[in-house]
Amino acid sequence: MADYDYDVLIIGSGPGGYVAAIRAAQLGLKTACVESRETLGGTCLNVGCIPSKALLHGSELFEEAHDGTLAKFGVKTGKVELDLAVLQGEKLGAVKELTGGIAFLFKKNKVDWLKGHAAFKDAHSVDVAGKTVTAKNIVIATGSSVTPLTGVAIDNDKGVIVDSTGGLALTRVPDHMVVIGGGVIGLELGSVWRRLGAKVTVVEFLDALLPGMDGDVRKEAAKIFKKQGMELRLSTKVTGASVKGKKATLTLEPSAGGAAETLEADCVLVAIGRRPNVDGLNLAAIGLELNARGQIETDHEFRTAVDGVWAVGDVIPGPMLAHKAEDEGIAVAENIAGLTGIVNHAVIPGVVYTMPEFAGVGLTEEAAKELGEVKVGKFPMMANSRAKTNRESDGFVKVIADAKTDKVLGVWAIASVAGTMIAEAAIAMEFGATSEDIAYTCHAHPTHSEALKEAAMGVTGKAIHI
Repeated sequence: MADYDYDVLIIGSGPGGYVAAIRAAQLGLKTACVESRETLGGTCLNVGCIPSKALLHGSELFEEAHDGTLAKFGVKTGKVELDLAVLQGEKLGAVKELTGGIAFLFKKNKVDWLKGHAAFKDAHSVDVAGKTVTAKNIVIATGSSVTPLTGVAIDNDKGVIVDSTGGLALTRVPDHMVVIGGGVIGLELGSVWRRLGAKVTVVEFLDALLPGMDGDVRKEAAKIFKKQGMELRLSTKVTGASVKGKKATLTLEPSAGGAAETLEADCVLVAIGRRPNVDGLNLAAIGLELNARGQIETDHEFRTAVDGVWAVGDVIPGPMLAHKAEDEGIAVAENIAGLTGIVNHAVIPGVVYTMPEFAGVGLTEEAAKELGEVKVGKFPMMANSRAKTNRESDGFVKVIADAKTDKVLGVWAIASVAGTMIAEAAIAMEFGATSEDIAYTCHAHPTHSEALKEAAMGVTGKAIHI
């Protein structure tokens, strides 16, 4: 290894990159991580998962105090006011603590942080801030960035047409926010600003929210968000935008084509998806080509087509999720070290952190039926004692099982704590559980998780409380 500066060089310090770096160092490999931001953690910790959850939590607390939920339980608050600067400060505090925590872990594990952008010179060397750094193994973990929308120019500094980064940093509550995109990011940030007082209109190209989730979940999502006060413009596309002063005017038309109309807003959030960060890596220098979606293809060990170059996270196929990247980061480090690192991509949970939360793991009912006959158990949260007591009765849990073997193929949940509940389903599926295995596992009472047990019982017609 003396021919190289490092055994492993990671490009990017997001959830995939920093985890890969720490695990590689734990395994005795001399490791460095290249990161151009002033702080570690990538999009997730700096301008994604973590700051959005801080705003989601704060806005939930504000709404509970403001809309009478606390009063319903006898908590009298008097006049409720929002101090947005304090809420934004709390968000920044959480981000600082967590990004600082990664810096501490790098020092603890002797991972070198190389500050700057990395560009390949060959398969074992990169340029970082004008200096050549060599490594036996190089892992690309550069994450993703916002997908632009033709005709809609983002300018986060003005705060009128923003992406998710700008949507997290608004200094005032918009009167009317238009969210372009009815996926996870759009609905989470739309929920934040609706709770804090904005009128929110969601414009979605498809005929249902939350692409990729189970059909029943998508239908229920529309009902829930409408009930909460969001206006939904489904099967609608945005064809252009103009800004005059502090106002934006959008041009809309039906997705299938038709008469155009305009829609005014004082804040437009563009949230139509994300794309891999590969620009600037100089992949041409190593002859690494991208697939049709602009992603880097790898084998099951996360090797690319170039010997010594590996890739994980949002730059490779699969869901663009932080926890997927983390698992791949651990696996790639172990594979580089000669161990066996495996990620079961069939069991990657996904969560929408609105209120209630939407979560799923495995196949949708639609996808499962394409593979064969299925049995389905569905249990409403309104029949769950804890949800009913907490006045959190929106949603359901759905278990999809193979009709012949009873093996669980997918689980979907809408509940206030669905994101936590789905972990049980993921563990069960990782171990090849049947619906009967879940149904005959004793669940504590009263808990939201009993709804999963009842849904599993419902697969074979044994549910008790409906």
